[in-house]
Amino acid sequence: MSTLSQIAIFPIKSLDRKLLTASELLESGALKGDREFAIFDENDRVVNGKRTAKIHQIRSHYDLQNRLVTLSVMQLLNQSSNQMRSLTLHLDGDRLKINDWLSEFFGFAVHLKQDLEMGFPDDPASPGPTVISTQTLQTIASWYDGMTLEECRSRFRTNLELDAPIAFWEDQLFGKADEVREFTIGNVGFQAVNPCQRCIVPTRNSISGDVTNAFQKTFLKMRLQTLPDGVERSRFNHFYRLAVNTRIIPNQTERRIGLGDICGAIG
Repeated sequence: MSTLSQIAIFPIKSLDRKLLTASELLESGALKGDREFAIFDENDRVVNGKRTAKIHQIRSHYDLQNRLVTLSVMQLLNQSSNQMRSLTLHLDGDRLKINDWLSEFFGFAVHLKQDLEMGFPDDPASPGPTVISTQTLQTIASWYDGMTLEECRSRFRTNLELDAPIAFWEDQLFGKADEVREFTIGNVGFQAVNPCQRCIVPTRNSISGDVTNAFQKTFLKMRLQTLPDGVERSRFNHFYRLAVNTRIIPNQTERRIGLGDICGAIG
């Protein structure tokens, strides 16, 4: 078994995380407040890290109790100095000002959308939190010169982190494509859907947006070499997959999780 050691939500999709000590799951299965907002352009296309590396330059800090976000970006003043251009705004009352700040930054008109029922997950069919272990992230960081655990976390942007006995412990949670495997975190039941297919975002530095050379090539090679025995290999049409996509088990009343909760397979 493993224990829940970190809970992270991303209030605005593609921006920075907010760490929590406890959280609730919505009826949809999504973590409350996770990807509650997303940035869209005038053609209703999402603006995220897959679309533009520039988004990595934005820093966001949240005071969720007071519904505040501080947005900032580095501005180069000259060859030797820079400063942060920042603004603290209310997520609900200052929506137009947030839109204006983001539009100025991107150089084209954008606006925030809000979804209180599910947020804006990459996979609406599996809106539950993504699950990974600290040991997995530590191992992946060791594959790249100079990469820290925090940088690895920032690149892969998972919701729930487990303190597990071994790296890639979470790979045991899912089974074959036609098999529903269930597990619990505390008193909440989940379904493990599949290993999450990754995009271009983890290949980039989470602050600068610069691409790490041969990131995917190294990842594919090492992920295959470190795949634990007994893992359902049929779920890997390629090995650029990491963390587990989930859904909440339907019709349960208990939806609260907290740090220290035990995670274990059902059955």
